[in-house]
Amino acid sequence: MTFHVIVGRGATATKTALLLAEDGERVRMISRSGGGPDHPLVERVAADATDTDRLTELAEGADTLFTTAAPAYHTWPRQFPVLSASLLAAVRRTGAAYVMLGNLYAYGPVDGPITPDFPLAATGPKGRARARVWEEAAASGVKVTEVRAAQFYGAGAFSVFSLMVQRNVLEGRLALVPQELDVPHSYTAIGDAARTLVAASRNEQAYGRAWHAPTSTLSVRELAGRLARLAGAPEPRLEELTERDLTLLALTEPFWAELHEVITKPGHPFVVDYSETEKVLGVGATPVDDVLRTVTGPAAA
Repeated sequence: MTFHVIVGRGATATKTALLLAEDGERVRMISRSGGGPDHPLVERVAADATDTDRLTELAEGADTLFTTAAPAYHTWPRQFPVLSASLLAAVRRTGAAYVMLGNLYAYGPVDGPITPDFPLAATGPKGRARARVWEEAAASGVKVTEVRAAQFYGAGAFSVFSLMVQRNVLEGRLALVPQELDVPHSYTAIGDAARTLVAASRNEQAYGRAWHAPTSTLSVRELAGRLARLAGAPEPRLEELTERDLTLLALTEPFWAELHEVITKPGHPFVVDYSETEKVLGVGATPVDDVLRTVTGPAAA
């Protein structure tokens, strides 16, 4: 029986594990809490992935090691190198194929639709941390690929939209957003990221390079409006958080200070090109309304 290890326990890790298990493949999920879905082919193990010897022991015999894990947002520059070094060492020791979930921070500010061959030109600390994770893995000689997802939305998402817009829209409250309201922006559904991870792991053409998870592109205002209509909620009330607002909020919680780096250039769409993923890996984007229905509940029926 094919055997995989997944490091992480979030929504993408859970969906990936279930996709593999539903195909009859055995999965071991590793996280500090030992969380994960309840399925007879999914084993949940509590362990620290930065403990390289323990991680290697747990990954021994695995066909693939997937990682969806990330340190706390404001600790990326310090903690990502530690985590990624341990993961890479475990892959080297076991010979497992290595499939990484990344994001788009490593590109830095860009113009035009982003393709996976864009240079990793980020200058900020989080973007450079993400870039180094891929650069070191790609240069290591292991069998590796990375799936880069845009901002997540839909059930299980942990993102600016899900945290700062979704709940307020559903409850008819004002949403304050650290993002331009009417500029196109690409979003990825959790399920689409998971399907891309699985497809990449099974395709020999996928290794040695990065891929973009499928996305849907629309403005925050458009996305919030569609969510409200599906849920039968009032027309969304949205306001943009300014740089000054974020600076003041950062005095109360370090998370807010981290958003300065990842705000897109004023007036510039942030659009992802995933055409190669669709063509080679056969994974497309789930329709926006289908993704939003996963969070609107009975009112969407």
